[in-house]
Amino acid sequence: MSAPVLAQDEATHEAATSSGGGVSVLIGWLVALAGSITALIFAFRFYGWMKAQDEGDARMVEIAGHVRAGANAYLWRQYRVVLLFFIVTSLLLTIVAFGFGAQSKLVPFAFLTGGFFSALAGWFGMKTATWASSRTAQACKQSLNAGLQVAFRSGAVMGLTVVGLGLLDICLWFAALYWFAP
Repeated sequence: MSAPVLAQDEATHEAATSSGGGVSVLIGWLVALAGSITALIFAFRFYGWMKAQDEGDARMVEIAGHVRAGANAYLWRQYRVVLLFFIVTSLLLTIVAFGFGAQSKLVPFAFLTGGFFSALAGWFGMKTATWASSRTAQACKQSLNAGLQVAFRSGAVMGLTVVGLGLLDICLWFAALYWFAP
C-alpha cells in the first residue's frame, strides 16, 4: 500500500520541479510578481500623497530647494563613481562569461538589470526624501502625528521601491530562466 503512495509523491514532485514548471512554481511566481507590483503601486501612491501636502512658507520652500540642490549634486557625484565601478565590473563579468566561459552568459545582463533597478530605487528615494523635508516640517506645525505621517509615508516610498524593483527584477529573471531559457 505504501508503494503507490510513494510513486504518486514522486510523480507530483516531478511535475512540480520539471523544467516546464508546475502549478506551485507558477503560483509562487505570481505571488512574488503581485507583491512587487503592489509595493510599487503603494510607493507611487505614498509619493503622490506626500507631494499633495503643504510645502510650508516661502522660507521653508527656499531652504528645501537648497537641500534638493545639494542632494542632487551629491547623487550625481555618487552615481558617477558608482558608474565607473559598474562599467569595470560589467566588463570583467562579460570577459569571464564570454571569454573564458567560466559562468553563464546571462550573468553580465543580470548584473546590469540589478544595478539599473538599484540606481533607480536610490534616485526615487533621494527625490522623495528631499521633496518631503519641508512638508514634514510644515506638518509638524499642525501636530506631531501629522508630521510623522508625512515622514513615515515618505520613507516608505524608498523601502517599497527597493523591495518592488528588486523583486520585479528577480521575478523577470526567474521567468526568463525557468520558462524560456533552454
